[in-house]
Amino acid sequence: MPTLNEVARHAGVTPATVSNVLRERGRVGEATRQRVLEAIEALGYRPHLSARALAEGRPPTIALMVSSIANPFYPEFALAVENALRRSGRFLIICNTDGDPQTGRAYLEQIAGTLSAGVLVMNANLDFADLRATVRRGAPVVLCMWERPLDPPGLPCVAVDFRRAGELAAQHLLTLGHRRVGAIVGSKVSGIHAARYDGFVAAMQAAGLDGAGAPVRYAPDTTQGGYAATSELLARHPDLTAIFATNDLPALGAMQAAADLGLHVPRELSVVGITDIQLARESRPALTTVAVATIEAAELAVELLTELVEAPDSATGAAARVCVVSAPRLVVRASTAGPRGKR
Repeated sequence: MPTLNEVARHAGVTPATVSNVLRERGRVGEATRQRVLEAIEALGYRPHLSARALAEGRPPTIALMVSSIANPFYPEFALAVENALRRSGRFLIICNTDGDPQTGRAYLEQIAGTLSAGVLVMNANLDFADLRATVRRGAPVVLCMWERPLDPPGLPCVAVDFRRAGELAAQHLLTLGHRRVGAIVGSKVSGIHAARYDGFVAAMQAAGLDGAGAPVRYAPDTTQGGYAATSELLARHPDLTAIFATNDLPALGAMQAAADLGLHVPRELSVVGITDIQLARESRPALTTVAVATIEAAELAVELLTELVEAPDSATGAAARVCVVSAPRLVVRASTAGPRGKR
């Protein structure tokens, strides 16, 4: 495999000039740049990433830590992150923790600062003490899709107003005339979806209903979790006319449960979710949901982390920095309609 020095000799320039051309840095004349590019093409030279990392003192990769790559939202987010990183000449490493803090800690210790210059964290069930220790070791950390913009985590983050998303979902059902609404929360009571449920409860109470007293089930954030929760809710509360789910996967599970129970969606049961993953658009009926700015959040997270990687001295001052993405928006599809009376 040809080396950078061989490219320099072939082009009749110094290795530093070849490096500047590859990194698009420094002042290199157009004729010299073309000569270097022709030498690279003729020799089939490819930069050695490990050598580049050693020379620059940091690797050209960024790690994205997620709790479950099986959740289709995370690949969609990862694709947006990868597209943003590629434009800056960096590469992406995806670390799947399976929601296990010990696995996440191992990734942080083995990858952060060595294989990756910084870490993006997406609901990976990691201890904040471990994340702060990672920052102290010289690898910046940015939290992605933080759910409470008004409650900063003490680490740089990109936040989404998920409480507002919950309000929008509930207000949509209320506008359609639903008053008997069950809720499926895809996390524990104080888990990451708590803000979404808080918004739902607030909207119900604003309409004069007992939002906190509405039938609710806390379930895994999966299609299967939504299926089981919906089956339980309808068995105990057969007068429900709508289901609110804090994420799209449980909402899709709710529609599957309704179908197996012989209920037509939306004629006999309306279902609404949050996020707007690709499956929400492809399901039949297509899922009404509250869309969040996934691509914008990914690009902001990459931008913020890149700043911290390029200027490590600014990491301390950025600890409380919160970047809030555009507001959630309701996307009405075929899974919601007005109630048609008791079943």
